[in-house]
Amino acid sequence: MKLTDILALLGGLALFLHGMQLMSSGLEAAAGNRMKGILEKLTSNRILGVAVGAVITAVIQSSSATTVMVVGFVNSGMMTLRQAVWIIMGANIGTTITAQLITLDVGALAPLMAFIGIVLMVFLKKPQAHHIGSILAGFGILFIGMDMMSGAMVPLRESAAFIEIVSTFSNPLVGILVGAVFTAIIQSSSASVGILQALAMSGVIGLPTAVYVLFGQNIGTCITAVLASVGTSRNAKRTTIIHLLFNVIGTVVFTTICILLPLTDWVAAITPADPVAQIANMHTLFNIVTTLLLLPVGGQLVKLAMRILPDRKEDVVEGMHLAFLKPLTVNQDRTIAIGNSAIYLTQIREELGRMLGMARGNIDLSFRAVLDCDPALLPQAAATEDYLDYLNKEISQYISKVISHETNESDSAAVSAYFKITGNIERIGDHAMNICEYTTMMQEKDIRFSGAARTEIEEMRAVCLEALDALSAQDITPVTWLRDVAALEQRIDDMTREFRRAQLERMKSGSCSDEACILFSELLTDFERIGDHALNIAQERDAVAIGA
Repeated sequence: MKLTDILALLGGLALFLHGMQLMSSGLEAAAGNRMKGILEKLTSNRILGVAVGAVITAVIQSSSATTVMVVGFVNSGMMTLRQAVWIIMGANIGTTITAQLITLDVGALAPLMAFIGIVLMVFLKKPQAHHIGSILAGFGILFIGMDMMSGAMVPLRESAAFIEIVSTFSNPLVGILVGAVFTAIIQSSSASVGILQALAMSGVIGLPTAVYVLFGQNIGTCITAVLASVGTSRNAKRTTIIHLLFNVIGTVVFTTICILLPLTDWVAAITPADPVAQIANMHTLFNIVTTLLLLPVGGQLVKLAMRILPDRKEDVVEGMHLAFLKPLTVNQDRTIAIGNSAIYLTQIREELGRMLGMARGNIDLSFRAVLDCDPALLPQAAATEDYLDYLNKEISQYISKVISHETNESDSAAVSAYFKITGNIERIGDHAMNICEYTTMMQEKDIRFSGAARTEIEEMRAVCLEALDALSAQDITPVTWLRDVAALEQRIDDMTREFRRAQLERMKSGSCSDEACILFSELLTDFERIGDHALNIAQERDAVAIGA
């Protein structure tokens, strides 16, 4: 094999991988948000789950991307482990579409497709045209690279050393190991199967030898999901175990069949003159049959994964921390990977819900402190207020990172709304702290509220908690939800006006001391502001719901 052949092989491999990435990114951009939406709304129906997993993977051309998405969804609590099983099975079927596409005889049209795609990308400004151009250009470049690799590897048929190496692949364990390691390195079974097809196209390797490498490639593709599960929840890690179990079980079954039966001869007989199609057909057969075998026992796969990675007593996290936000993962082009936007939005929403719960607790504690004239509750309120400030800062910083990488308009708008929500929650916490601090003055100056004032404070507390509980409601429609919070905010405004009027009457009658009146007036201001911030949160959340 000459130096020019080696350079042609490397150039062809580069074009093949770039074409696949270009086509995949175009498909993701054109249909990715719709695809992730389907995944988010997935039911627990196993047949539907397999179908959705297959379609998603066929569209985005990567079972690794689908599995990584599923790992993220399980980690964020958007999907159960049992739902993930069916998606993973479907993903393994969907990934075979790339190998089948390569069998199409479109080599002569590949340069034209690449040219049309580049024209669309360079000369048209519409994003959708760019996406279509990326798909066409990637498809064309992929086949150009395929032809280059195939041509460069023809001389290997005459190389005794290479033939000896390839012949060792007929040993099942060696073939499986080579396929798994190579696929783990490039992190794409579609790409590694395509390279295997290029070897077959050049006549270097036949199906009886290639089949074990092919089985190993299915195992090697799990490495991407394994890497993605680092630092995630136990269930997310179990998702990767299920993915690995699926391919290992399939490899054991098919390796045994190939040793005992002439399966490769049967598959080769379907397309005797087309070794590329033979590999594609075996790849498809492997994943479909393995899915059919394991579909009835998906629940047992979940149990096995839980036995391999059992539950453990969760480590207690001391001090202030983020409970839901995980490190941001972006593509090489600095965009957020497909499906990850949904994960990040869910994580931010969960963290904001936790933050809102803390603010609600402080509102309750602060009103009780005033009613009981108990400054001893002040340290507890101050600790929660510090936690709220910490969460506001951390969530805001996280949102700023997400929004700088987010390319989807509606998701970007949602992230912006969440940024405003965290600020409003923090301000509610500030007003709770103001209320609690009044207890110090009450004790120092021996201020006591009248019975009427205490009744009004009780009513303030009740309506504030009702408004914050309404903000946390999940089981009602956004329109009803916003209407309820808006009505409560109006009620707070009406109560503020009514209580100020009643306070003036008490001042006129002399039943309220000067210090108590000033303090009560300040408390009313905080009360009204809490209602304003609650409405701001409701309006921002409503905007997110409309955008979704």
